[in-house]
Amino acid sequence: MTASLRIHSLSRDDILLHLDSLAEILENCVNGGASVSFMLPFTREKSRQFWQGVAESVGREERTVLACRDESGAFLGTVQLITDQPENQPHRADVAKLLVHEKARRRGVAMALMEALEAVAVGQGKNVLVLDTATGSGAETFYQRAGWQKVGKIPRYALMPDGEMTATSVFYKFL
Repeated sequence: MTASLRIHSLSRDDILLHLDSLAEILENCVNGGASVSFMLPFTREKSRQFWQGVAESVGREERTVLACRDESGAFLGTVQLITDQPENQPHRADVAKLLVHEKARRRGVAMALMEALEAVAVGQGKNVLVLDTATGSGAETFYQRAGWQKVGKIPRYALMPDGEMTATSVFYKFL
């Protein structure tokens, strides 16, 4: 990890305090074509509502949100560990919304966030992580480079922000 990158776990109140910075990252990713559950046109209000819901979920201890900041304190990216699982799956968690602002890409932000997330997961007693991402995306290549195992792909799984149909690739990682 680059020395100038700092990873922090965000509380409910932290998320609400930095709502606009977090909303900007999400907007940048969606408007840049990332398949992260949203469609175009994507507004600041929709982004703020999303983060407000995430803040409440963090407050209920259903998920952990990690943020990467640079030496000036600017937010560069985020990732979420969803630990609210069925009672027969206490050992696993879902990874969601790895978001890196375009101005911070190729600086090790995504890898730093994922390494920190894996450490948090281990600390919470999780030893299996699962995620999905758009097939053929840069994210798919990133996860494979980061040691994730691809299970397969599901055709016509979701729409890209512009409305184009995409498959999703499903991954897991043992910790």
